Amino acid sequence: MAKELTHRADELKQLGWNQEDLYKYIELWDYRQRWGSINLEREDRQFLRKAESLLPEISKNKVSVKKPLKEKSYYCWIQLFLNEMNNFELNENIDDGMRGIWPIFLEEELRVIDYYEPVLGLPDTIKAKLLGPIREDLVKTALESYKNSTTTKQFDFQGTLANAKSSGKNSSWRSLRDGEFEDNQDYQILDKRYVLEFRKKVNEKLLLFIKDNFPSLADSDKSLPPNDWIN
Repeated sequence: MAKELTHRADELKQLGWNQEDLYKYIELWDYRQRWGSINLEREDRQFLRKAESLLPEISKNKVSVKKPLKEKSYYCWIQLFLNEMNNFELNENIDDGMRGIWPIFLEEELRVIDYYEPVLGLPDTIKAKLLGPIREDLVKTALESYKNSTTTKQFDFQGTLANAKSSGKNSSWRSLRDGEFEDNQDYQILDKRYVLEFRKKVNEKLLLFIKDNFPSLADSDKSLPPNDWIN
């Protein structure tokens, strides 16, 4: 049998699998590719075996191509919110050079992911949940450091997620803000004088967290980017 280089969710979808099971299959498949099946729960191994028993053998003349990073569920989730925030700022007609604190987070998170290229399978996305409190801490830092240089508007975080799900996006996606911040719609926009300074603070924090905490990067020997990486 030819070796699989990517999951086969599209084929399972054609067989009638629902979206929730498809996303579970993709995450478990990614995990097994990176770490093997030994650490999977018994029921997860059975789930994978069930999925694969339904799939025809891969032709030796047709090998699948590995799924690009930008098509991974987690990457698409961040990109969704970033796109919505870009549209929001465009409609709000903010002054040139000003930028929302939240899209700065998301832009820098994607920049770091593009640089280190983690697998973004289940182990990585579990660790990525810890980025939520880091983002909220950075909001607090920004408000303390630039309290006289920010404008606050209202952005519908929950509505953005609901609209995405209703249009067929990943049903397991969550809001960027949860817990005590779940209903907080404050969206701070930073004066252009401080955008680059704050962006560097965010990037530094995310570089260290992602490199040190994403399991798929545990054996990576890729060094930190140069100091002038952001300018």
